[in-house]
Amino acid sequence: MHTYTSLATKETQTVTQMQLPHIQIKDLNVHIEGKHILKNINLAIPNNSITSIIGPSGCGKTTLLKTLNRLMDDSKNVKINGSVLVNGEDIYAKDAEVTHIRKKMGLLSQRPFPLPMSIFENITYGPRIHGQRDKTVLKEIVETQLKNVGLWEEVKDRLHHSATTLSIGQQQRLCLARGLAVQPEIILGDESTSALDPISTQTIENLLIDLKSEYTIVLVTHILRQARRVSDYIIFVYNGEIIEFGKTEDILLNPQNEITKQYVKGFIS
Repeated sequence: MHTYTSLATKETQTVTQMQLPHIQIKDLNVHIEGKHILKNINLAIPNNSITSIIGPSGCGKTTLLKTLNRLMDDSKNVKINGSVLVNGEDIYAKDAEVTHIRKKMGLLSQRPFPLPMSIFENITYGPRIHGQRDKTVLKEIVETQLKNVGLWEEVKDRLHHSATTLSIGQQQRLCLARGLAVQPEIILGDESTSALDPISTQTIENLLIDLKSEYTIVLVTHILRQARRVSDYIIFVYNGEIIEFGKTEDILLNPQNEITKQYVKGFIS
């Protein structure tokens, strides 16, 4: 294992003293096909803020994000040790129920994946799975969440049209609305604007900034300009380890670790 000087532990202790975070990661190690991908991760991610995970390609950013809603369960030859606590509940405990855990998380992938059904059915899919059958309530959920993502006025007259008729940017906002419909506690984004044009990217970024007052948001991004625009905190990952974790301006403008300095200057990609 590399021996970098990390600020993560100090920052984690400071954040923990301020408030009990939605997400606490303790001694997390992930092995995939025998390779040590994430190494001794310890973090407390602040509530009601946007935290971006940055780092070079292949450093473990997406793997770290996937551990937060147990998406790594779908991969073969994966070994996970340690704890990930969401509001104090260890999502990797033996008796943890995966469907219940994933309900806590709204996920935005790199590309939008609307379900092959109508706009209305996309939004109500999650609430129906969790037992909601009242048509009036379902209609209210659809209107509320489409308004939350700024899509209601654009689609209110074609709710029963296929979601695939929407533009890529609209589809990504629809997927965000679909995630919010199950009332998650946390929003996760995996390079969720990488397939979008600049205007749609700005729309999604503004939505996330607005939503952080109600949600804890964790994003993976490879664009430092985006991390600076939207993030309150940044986690810098290198070779599966957390090298620095702190406020955005501190990490990007005054990094303490030489590896971080090299990365933000563009010498490591």
